[in-house]
Amino acid sequence: MAPEIVVQLAILTLALAMFIAIQKLPREALTKLRTKHRATLQTNRHFVHGSHLLARARSTNHRTQSQAHAKSALIEAEKALSLSPKDPAPQLLKALALDLMGHKVSALKSLDLALSPPRVRSLSESERGDALVKRAELKLAMNRRRRVDSAVDDLVEAVKLSGMNDKATAFCLLGECYEWKGMRQEAREAFQEALRVEPGSVAARQGFDRSGP
Repeated sequence: MAPEIVVQLAILTLALAMFIAIQKLPREALTKLRTKHRATLQTNRHFVHGSHLLARARSTNHRTQSQAHAKSALIEAEKALSLSPKDPAPQLLKALALDLMGHKVSALKSLDLALSPPRVRSLSESERGDALVKRAELKLAMNRRRRVDSAVDDLVEAVKLSGMNDKATAFCLLGECYEWKGMRQEAREAFQEALRVEPGSVAARQGFDRSGP
């Protein structure tokens, strides 16, 4: 075969390969986008359904029903996580459901995952603040003596967030932590901040009165 023909065939083969690649890449990218979008929609459906179930679990006084709803909420959270394992929102839902079911160690692990990088960057300030306060509550409930310093760190970070929802609760918990540590002045200031945010808070008023003049 003449060298000129070999060169022409090589050029033709390369051009054909480039054409196929150019035609194939957009379809692959579109397929990937569609798959991701579908997964996101399914994740959101499971998360919303789970959130409704958790709300029902919290609103009923019947323990058996509450536990059943919490378990169903946990299942929805797990389904959402199977589709979007890096999404922190289902981890938060899972933590709250586990806590309601009495599984505090597992709930704390889920909160740690939700608040770990890079997941935490996907949370709004209010979501992050709520998660930090909940984690502090769990730490104090599980082992106050060993975890009080870590709980203080979470609470101090939470109250600094401008989008924090329930700062009164955060400041009250912080005041209790300072009381436990024997830091009377710091406790009084924390309870005072809680009263400033929510003047009608009974817990903040009682804490402030305990801290003395």
